[in-house]
Amino acid sequence: MTEGDDVRDGDLPDDLTAAEAGMWQAFRNGSVYDLSSGDIHVDDPHGGHPWGPERTVRARIVCWLLLDGPSALAGRVSSLKLAGVRVTGALDLAGGTVTPYVELRGCRFDDEILLPEAHFTTVRFVDCAAPRLEAARLRTEGDLHLPRCRFLGGVRLTDAHIGTDLLLNQAVVYRDRSGRSIAADGMTVGQDLQAELLESHGELSLRSAKVGVSLSLRGARLRNPGGRFALNAPQLTVGRTLYLTPAGVGGPWQSGTTPARGTRIQRFECEGGIRLDDGRFGDAVDLERARLGFTDDQNLSLRRVQTPELRFLGEEPQRGGVLLSGARTTNLVDRATSWPGPGRLHMGGFVYENLVPQGPFPLTRRLDWVAAATAEYNPEPYERLATVLRAAGEDEDAREVLLAKQRRRRETLPPAAKLWGYAQDLTVAYGYRPGRAAVWMAVLWAAGTLAFTHAPHPPMSSGGHPAWNPALFVLDLLLPVIDLGQVGQWRLTGGWQWAAAVMILLGWILATTVAAGATRLLRRG
Repeated sequence: MTEGDDVRDGDLPDDLTAAEAGMWQAFRNGSVYDLSSGDIHVDDPHGGHPWGPERTVRARIVCWLLLDGPSALAGRVSSLKLAGVRVTGALDLAGGTVTPYVELRGCRFDDEILLPEAHFTTVRFVDCAAPRLEAARLRTEGDLHLPRCRFLGGVRLTDAHIGTDLLLNQAVVYRDRSGRSIAADGMTVGQDLQAELLESHGELSLRSAKVGVSLSLRGARLRNPGGRFALNAPQLTVGRTLYLTPAGVGGPWQSGTTPARGTRIQRFECEGGIRLDDGRFGDAVDLERARLGFTDDQNLSLRRVQTPELRFLGEEPQRGGVLLSGARTTNLVDRATSWPGPGRLHMGGFVYENLVPQGPFPLTRRLDWVAAATAEYNPEPYERLATVLRAAGEDEDAREVLLAKQRRRRETLPPAAKLWGYAQDLTVAYGYRPGRAAVWMAVLWAAGTLAFTHAPHPPMSSGGHPAWNPALFVLDLLLPVIDLGQVGQWRLTGGWQWAAAVMILLGWILATTVAAGATRLLRRG
C-alpha cells in the first residue's frame, strides 16, 4: 500500500501541524473547524492583530484536502468548513476539480487565492481577507459567495461561469495594477448577482457579462475618480433589473429588497463614469436616488440601451453628462430635478413611448429638458416628445412642443427667413394656434372699417357703382382670393392709397401664413 493510499484511507500525513491535523479530521467529519479566540477584535480578519501558529495552516494542505483528500468518515460527507483560520502560502487550485463543499468564514490569507479554470460545486468565502482573488474562467455548479470579504489587490472573474448566484455584498475591493477592482468581463451568472453595499476602489468591469435574473448594486459605493469609468459594463445583459438604488444599513434588512420606510439607508454612489452602452435589461434600469459624482469628461452613458423601463430618479449630476443616444425604453420614469443642464444631456435617437413623471414636471420644464439635449437645433427630440404627448391624449401640449420646435429652428435661419418666421409666429403661431388668424382678421377689419369710413371715395365711373360700404371695402382688401366687387369701384388718393396697399399686403401675409400653418398641420397628420 502506498503512502497516498494510506492518506485516502484516513491516516494522517506525518508532517501536519496540530492545527492542520485538526483541519484534516474536521474535513473527514464534514464539521466546522473553528480556531477563533472569541475576542471580536483579535478575530477580525481585516485587523492588525497577529494570528499565531496555533491557528495557522498551510495552503498546500488545504489544496491537498480539496483535490485529493481522505475519504469521509462513515455516514458523513467530507467538506472544508473553516472559521478563524490563517492560511499561509498561495492557495493554488488552478485547473483543479473540487468536489467537496467549501466554506471559509473569517479567515485570513497571506497570499493570493488562485482559482483560474477551477471547477467547484459551491464555494463560499465569507468575511475573509486576501491580497487578491484570481479566478478567470472559474466554473461553479452552484453559488460563489464573497460577502464582506476584503481584497487589497482586486478580483478577477473574467469569463467565469457561476451556476446560480454570485454574492459580493459588503465586500471591499481595491484596484489591481491595471486600475481595476473587479474584472469580470464575459462572466456569466445563472441567477442573481448581488453586490449590495459593495465598496469598490477602481474600475468595476462587467463588459459583455450576462446575469440571468437581477444585478443589484443597491447602496454600493464605486470610486474611481482618477480613471475614466467606475462602472464599465457595455453589452451587459440582465434578465430582469439593474438596481443602482439605496440599501438598508445599520439593522436587519433583507438583501435584494427595497428598504422599508423608516430604515436607515445608504444610497448608490459613484465617483467616476458609468458605461452601460448596448446593454439589454429585461425589466428595468433603476437609478432611484442615485448620487453620481462626475468630472467634466465623465458621463453616465446609456447609448443604445434597451429596457422596458428606465427609472431616471437620481440626483442631478453637477458635472459630466448623460448620454441616451439611440436608447430605447417603453416607460421613462423621471423627475424634473434629476436631469443635467444644457450641453450635458444627449438624446439623439432616444425612443420612449410613455412618460411617467414622479412629482411636478410641467411642460415648461419638459421643454427645457428637450432644449438641454439639443445644443444645436435637432427636430427629433421635439417630435418624439410631441408624439408621446399626443398618444397620451395631451394634444394641446403636443402643439406647444411643436411650436417650440419651430421657434428653436427659427434661430438657425438667415435674417430674411427669420423675419418671415416671426411673422408666422405672431400671426398664427406657425399654424399651431389657428384661432389667431380669425382674431387678426377681426382686428384688421375693424380698424380698417373705422379708418376708411372717413376716406374720400369718388367712384371710378359716374354710373353702375354699388353703394359705398367701408366694411365690405376693407374686407375686399384683406381677402386676396375673393372679389367682393368693392375695390375696383372707388378711386382713392394720397395716403388712402397707401393705406389700401398696406391692407392688401397684410391680407396676403395673413393668408400665406395660414396656408403654411395648414400645410404643416396636414403633414404632421
